[in-house]
Amino acid sequence: MRIKSILCLCLLSLMVAGGVFAQVQTGSAYPKREFRAAWIQSVNGQFRGMSTEKLKQNLIGQLNSLQKAGINAIIFQVRPEADALYASRLEPWSRFLTGVQGKAPEPYWDPMQFMIDECHKRGMEFHAWINPYRTKTTLKSELAPNHVYNIHPEWFVTYGDQLYFDPALPESRRHICMVVSDIVSRYDVDAIHMDDYFYPYPIKGKDFPDDASFARFGGGFSNKGDWRRSNVNVLIKKLHETIREIKPWVKFGVSPFGIYRNESSDPLGSKTKGLQNYDDLYADVLLWAREGWIDYNIPQIYWHIGHPVADYETLVKWWAKNTENRPLFIGQSVMNTVQNADPKNPSINQLPRKMALQRAYQTIGGSCQWPASAVIENAGKYRDALIAEYHKYPALPPVFDFMDNEAPGKVRKMKPIWTEDGYILFWTAPKYKEEMNRAVQYVVYRFDDKEKVNIDDPSHIVAITRDNFYKLPYEDGKTKYRYVVTALDRLHNESKSVGKKIKL
Repeated sequence: MRIKSILCLCLLSLMVAGGVFAQVQTGSAYPKREFRAAWIQSVNGQFRGMSTEKLKQNLIGQLNSLQKAGINAIIFQVRPEADALYASRLEPWSRFLTGVQGKAPEPYWDPMQFMIDECHKRGMEFHAWINPYRTKTTLKSELAPNHVYNIHPEWFVTYGDQLYFDPALPESRRHICMVVSDIVSRYDVDAIHMDDYFYPYPIKGKDFPDDASFARFGGGFSNKGDWRRSNVNVLIKKLHETIREIKPWVKFGVSPFGIYRNESSDPLGSKTKGLQNYDDLYADVLLWAREGWIDYNIPQIYWHIGHPVADYETLVKWWAKNTENRPLFIGQSVMNTVQNADPKNPSINQLPRKMALQRAYQTIGGSCQWPASAVIENAGKYRDALIAEYHKYPALPPVFDFMDNEAPGKVRKMKPIWTEDGYILFWTAPKYKEEMNRAVQYVVYRFDDKEKVNIDDPSHIVAITRDNFYKLPYEDGKTKYRYVVTALDRLHNESKSVGKKIKL
């Protein structure tokens, strides 16, 4: 997914960047609203050939570790090669699951459904990550007999060692939209997510083989670049419309390559010298945000502060100023962060500086960690730092108020009750008329008896749960606390609070 991107940049320039790191004013040390995600990929083969039970335990272990690290959203790769890590009606089982494309897992299970259930149990969002056009990551791989390529080979083109849907064809777009429609209709996903692979990364000296398609469909375009961008634009717009029509609460997000355009190509571009979304991948990300075709954007800013071709600080500032009024999160490379020293303090890595930068801009609503495995493995004590400092308290994902800004009603009938399982605080879900207003989660806060209730302070959050109860930590019944419960809808709008004084 991303190593190739970084190598492209490294090869493009050997110039050394000068300049001094600018001091930034940090935002709230512990924001109550922050997108804290991690990418779990399948294309690296980490699941291949693993038994059903072993893989389930592996995934549970990953989620438990990420949950403890404060992660509140998982972006899970479910369609790496026009295949499926779920029970698809349209595409074969992925070789990245069973080792052979088209072979169902034994014993039978549905990894995406399993991950949705396990994420939601932990108060995490589940984002289904698909790769739209890629069909073979290597021409050596075998496609299942029922793969769409074997039914409609005329929809595909070979470029380098890979096979792709031709982005110019209406049939390609129709098929990809059908796949997304199927996922959104049958699974309780919180979002559909696409990464940086639109038109493929360019191979030096080789043009993408679409002359015939340009001759057929390129009328009205004076150059191929504008036409290619238009092809991707049409897909993005259609996908957004498809999702909205089925479930208006499901988000559609992208995580593009970290450079939109260089200043040398466009005066409004960034002071960078690398590969460009707009010119090389034909992904006009700013247009998609401006037109409201995407609901969030996570540019992959995987370089370090002081990188000679793509300086992290330069890119964070550029994207923060060019959000086009859509939520912006930062794609973080764990390894690049821990392997590079802070330019102001060479004895430490760059995580403190990067977090300070991220939280310095109101337009940046959080981040996503690449890869999740590096967090889990605690590379450079990254996970320790998230737990101890940067994710010390829980955070709710940001509200997507352009999708829905109406909060659910208050919880009802809140009451502590002694049960055989202990002292439990129960409540009843608020009433609702429409699915968008249904409470799907609850936030439980705890305050000392005389303490002012302030639900904007996340240090008081003791649980974010889908249950309508919370087990109270009873001691001797001599200390009085105030517990407060709010309801959240699917887009994390928060209800008014209901409080109860309880002796513990």
